[in-house]
Amino acid sequence: MTAAHAEIENKNENAGAGPAVGEVQLASVVKRFGAFTAVDDVSFTIGAGEFFSLLGPSGCGKTTTLRMIAGFDRPTGGEIRLDGVDVSRVPPYKRNINTVFQQYALFPHLTVSDNVAFGPRSRKRPKAETRHRVGEMLEIVQLAHLTNRKPNQLSGGQQQRVALARALVNYPAALLLDEPLGALDLKLRQAMQIELKRIQREVGITFIYVTHDQEEALTMSDRVAVMNDGKVEQLDAPVAIYDDPASVFVAGFIGQANLWESTVSGIGGSSLELATLGTRVAAPLGAGAGAGDAVALMVRPERVQVHATQPAGDGPTVRATVTGLVFLGPVVRLSLEAADGSEIVAHISHETDLPLLRPGDEVWAAWDLAGARVLPSDPATAAALSDPVAEDLGRVDDDATGTPAAPTQQGAT
Repeated sequence: MTAAHAEIENKNENAGAGPAVGEVQLASVVKRFGAFTAVDDVSFTIGAGEFFSLLGPSGCGKTTTLRMIAGFDRPTGGEIRLDGVDVSRVPPYKRNINTVFQQYALFPHLTVSDNVAFGPRSRKRPKAETRHRVGEMLEIVQLAHLTNRKPNQLSGGQQQRVALARALVNYPAALLLDEPLGALDLKLRQAMQIELKRIQREVGITFIYVTHDQEEALTMSDRVAVMNDGKVEQLDAPVAIYDDPASVFVAGFIGQANLWESTVSGIGGSSLELATLGTRVAAPLGAGAGAGDAVALMVRPERVQVHATQPAGDGPTVRATVTGLVFLGPVVRLSLEAADGSEIVAHISHETDLPLLRPGDEVWAAWDLAGARVLPSDPATAAALSDPVAEDLGRVDDDATGTPAAPTQQGAT
């Protein structure tokens, strides 16, 4: 037994006293499958008790990263540390970590109570302690009134909460969740997002959550790591990632964004002048841009205002033609075409003081300078993000099954 194994064994033996610390560190972690690099030099630290999400499209490396933290895959290079101990070569069953998958794998012949008690009984915990732990966890997931039901007598959301209780009952240092809400319908998935965050706050255990759903990550996470092509593009709080994306990929993948290729035509004291959308507009300083540089100008659709006449003020304004309107419930998605043919998307509320608009109408689009961001130019990524179907078909889509599309790209999600 190695020193790392011995230290992990000791921590696991003491896990009955309550939740462990749960700090997870990745240091220069690399995972290759043959010539294919699924995870490329990834480093970050997940704080104890943090709700941390790995977010990205299919094939970005998020599930492979989770599998390495769990111990199902070994890193090709770098270290994975749990509470300061290198566990890179420690097998999964010796790590004080549990995993909840999209398929809950509940025992169909056991009751809710017995499903949750399986872990403590396997570890031969005293009966009184097991009863206490099971009761505590069923109270937390709000299923104490269903202890004697079998899984086939539960709804999808209830089964998911049983799986969570079973994973938490042994007080792991960290809980790994691999798209656990993917099988639920939209309304239940949204409700469970709130429930998951509540449960995580109550138990105080580190949650590491893998998803390709931006809403899930933004709703639940303390911090989000956005991954693309095996690398972390940005790691920050949800608000910072949404408002201040570090790249065209992050801007386009998180929520919706107008991304316009532009050229710096002038530099003022606190702003840039950009040639874009068939005109010249002011933009905030960013991307280390100099005169003549190609950049991308980002404005979120909800920040775009639409006017029937040119608005007064110093903010950017662009003349455009209405090309389409789509009712989205709380807002209307308005598609406009600028003079250079670029699309401008605006989300306007029903209370907006505008005449009835139809395709072909001339309008003015405007936004506050503070609502725009200047990013490094990346035309290829911007084009791919504008065609998500083609982008997804070009990736290894093994998130749903965990099965690689090709041997050389195993687990590259």
